[in-house]
Amino acid sequence: MLKEINPEPFAGFKAKVEEKKEEIKEEVKPGEKAVKKKKKAKEKTGGKLLLVESPTKVNTIKKYVGSKFKVLATKGHVKDLPKSKLGVDTENNFVPTYIVMRDKKKILSEIKKEIKKSSEVFIGTDPDREGEAICWHIAEEAGKLGDRKIHRILFNEITKTAVLKAIATPQPINMNLVNAQQARRVLDRLVGYKISPLLWKAIRKGLSAGRVQSVALKIIVDRQNEIDDFNPVEYWSIEVMVENNEKKSFEAKLTEKNGEKVDLKVQNDTEQIVKDLKEAAYLVDDVQKKERTRKPLPPFITSTLQQDSARKYRFTAQKTMIIAQQLYEGLNIKEEGQTGLITYMRTDSLRVGAEAQTEVLEYIKREMGSNYAPEIPNFYKSKKSAQDAHEAIRPTSVLREPEKIKGDLDADQYKVYSLIWKRFVASQMVPSVFDDTRVKIKAGEYTLQSNGSVQKFDGFLRVYDIIPPEPVNGGKEDEQENNNKEESDRRLPELNNGDKLNLLELNPNQHFTQPPPAFSDAALIKVLEEKDIGRPSTYAPIISTLVYRKYVDREKSRFVPTELGTLIADVLQKNFSEIINEEFTARMEDDLDRVEEGTVEWHDLIRTFYTGFEKLLEKAAPHMEELKKDIQGETGLACEKCGGKMIIKWGRHGKFLSCEKYPECKNAKPLGVDQGGQPQDEMKIEEKCPDCGGDLLVKVGPFGKFIACSKYPECKYRKQLIVKVGVKCPDCGDGDVIERTFRKYRKFYGCSNYPKCNFMVWDKPILEPCPKCGAPFILEKWRKNSVTRYCRKCDHKVEVEKTEDA
Repeated sequence: MLKEINPEPFAGFKAKVEEKKEEIKEEVKPGEKAVKKKKKAKEKTGGKLLLVESPTKVNTIKKYVGSKFKVLATKGHVKDLPKSKLGVDTENNFVPTYIVMRDKKKILSEIKKEIKKSSEVFIGTDPDREGEAICWHIAEEAGKLGDRKIHRILFNEITKTAVLKAIATPQPINMNLVNAQQARRVLDRLVGYKISPLLWKAIRKGLSAGRVQSVALKIIVDRQNEIDDFNPVEYWSIEVMVENNEKKSFEAKLTEKNGEKVDLKVQNDTEQIVKDLKEAAYLVDDVQKKERTRKPLPPFITSTLQQDSARKYRFTAQKTMIIAQQLYEGLNIKEEGQTGLITYMRTDSLRVGAEAQTEVLEYIKREMGSNYAPEIPNFYKSKKSAQDAHEAIRPTSVLREPEKIKGDLDADQYKVYSLIWKRFVASQMVPSVFDDTRVKIKAGEYTLQSNGSVQKFDGFLRVYDIIPPEPVNGGKEDEQENNNKEESDRRLPELNNGDKLNLLELNPNQHFTQPPPAFSDAALIKVLEEKDIGRPSTYAPIISTLVYRKYVDREKSRFVPTELGTLIADVLQKNFSEIINEEFTARMEDDLDRVEEGTVEWHDLIRTFYTGFEKLLEKAAPHMEELKKDIQGETGLACEKCGGKMIIKWGRHGKFLSCEKYPECKNAKPLGVDQGGQPQDEMKIEEKCPDCGGDLLVKVGPFGKFIACSKYPECKYRKQLIVKVGVKCPDCGDGDVIERTFRKYRKFYGCSNYPKCNFMVWDKPILEPCPKCGAPFILEKWRKNSVTRYCRKCDHKVEVEKTEDA
């Protein structure tokens, strides 16, 4: 039985609890709970947020700003025009419609979450038009979350000094820069989305035309036309080997006859002169010696870095920029940690900061001697169209010599950093000095000449040897230039007027003028820069887009237009030559610069362009079906399925044969060409059958393309057709990645060394380095309405618009 509890001992305790509750109610007035809650939330949002573009920068900058800042990356643009529609209101002052990019929704959500917690937001995106636009879009999103301080900060190099100085001196968003970027984006969208559908009607769906890239394509196609149309012209030269009384020999070249320049075009004229020269006496007629100085080159800007990197290391423009981006964002250096090694790499300015100039001059004096440092620092003048927003490309500290940090860089990073470091140091050194000698020799009525040069003082050449430019025009001019370079390094014996010379050899040489060479990366960038087409940030994307679209191929580091690229260039020139040309594009770049300066209103610029552009579109549209008929000409082949005519069509992988009654009849075949250039459905190759000697044909079977004997079924020889994609196997490093077929219909890509190497991927490898991690290739996945390009080593992934400007 339970014992009854006496409640009396607890009565006093209960009374005290009730009394305390009443006291608390009196102390906390109505509304104070909300105030305290708000105060507590405010305490949580007292931090500072710093936003940059690249995740790599995050690690470098965290080291400089400490725990006071939360540092996040936008990973590029977070908002852009929609892919599914034009996104520009042509009826309402060309207002663009920006949406959050599909692959950036998660990133933006994280950023907004951190913005809510922060009292101040510092946006340190790249110091250019694109970076300013990203900053503007982030600031817009931040403005929706309530009042807080938004700061725009700019730094040209990722060093502790530069970053902390930028944070201490924030500035407003530069709307002129934003508007220049908007104007470029809207222009490119209008051209891409308005012209591309016309190309679909004329050629095939999925093609695209871009405002700037189409001009670069035109330049490449025009050069190829020059090469194809070139007719070599014969010419001759005569060189002699002579010696003086001290038995010291040297070469000389025939230049004049009776005081007039010799131009030998045929062998008969040359043979007569050779006969005369064999019988002539040789005398030194004139010796001229003079001192010549060779000035150092300025520090790199984007275009010259890409050019020298291509000439010296055969790097593509895109590869150079990926490596430069890595050097700029920062690498892990022993005893320093994550460190930015170079200044911003997208620049057209030759300006160098005073602090950097002082540091490099002190370094030169200390390491090489005061005679290598100029009394007055070297300054270089940027070209008139340069934006001059940033310094030239230079190391963040000249004290980080390439050899000292070589162990912290991979081979390619070391090459590019060395190039930048040496060029910058050399730019602040004194000229090199040469003794030049020019000797004229009389041989009867003929004059011969020999040039020589001796280096007296190396000057800047001690650090940086100039990389000679590539031939540009071909013909006699380039050959003469090469001869002059060889002669400039020749050392001549001591000679005086009147010295007798003995003839040792006489060599007549036949030559033929050469066509202009196809463009390399370096040569194309030089032409784009000279013609004012594009800007530093666009050279690499222009080239990579043309290669990616398969409008041009790389053949031995030279650009050759594909048949598709040539066709597109021809269609554009016939219908849009007023805007797809070098002069118009250069003027537009100047206008965009004026928008950036604030002297031109960007809506007015677009309106002026669109007025003329609309008329061109209206004029071109009716001709597309006619062009399609010309392109899809009849082949003379009959469809074996329905009896209709087989015509030539363009597909994603090039031309193919298709029944004219498509889609009722879906018969389609790969297109081959016989010896007369006529289309055929089985393409003959040059090899002969090893079993019977018959012709070999490329055929298509359930497992893809294969090679078989034309005498089948009497001869049953066949072998797989190996289609290389231009990428080396990343696993074994020896085999090539080739196209294969799985279960009769699905393509995949594997190593040619299979079964020794089991590498395989479903999506096509593209020989283009990953812009994020630098992997040697990326993969391309095709879907019905989109193309996705991604890296198998990191999280880089980008959706490529089939209709976007190319």
